[in-house]
Amino acid sequence: MLTLTDNATAIVTTLVTRQSEAPDAGLRIHSTAAQEPGGGARLAVLVTTDPEPEDQIVEVSGTRLFLDEAASAALEDKILDAGVDDEGSVSFAVLPKVA
Repeated sequence: MLTLTDNATAIVTTLVTRQSEAPDAGLRIHSTAAQEPGGGARLAVLVTTDPEPEDQIVEVSGTRLFLDEAASAALEDKILDAGVDDEGSVSFAVLPKVA
């Protein structure tokens, strides 16, 4: 199952609480169409009040993530990290789990 670093947990919590007042809101990670022919699907994020019916729900320290089927499969054995640059832009990084 996807795990989050402490940074990612804090940043996702902040994003969700700033963009939604819904008590069960979360960050949805979903697949998007490939941008180039033959390229793989990419992942995108958005804050949403509820998961889609098929989404896997991951909850870490009260932070909720909703993963569509493709995202769930791609991130199953990964760690999500996040950071904020000097201009306030958030970036996410997917890291392998170390055994």
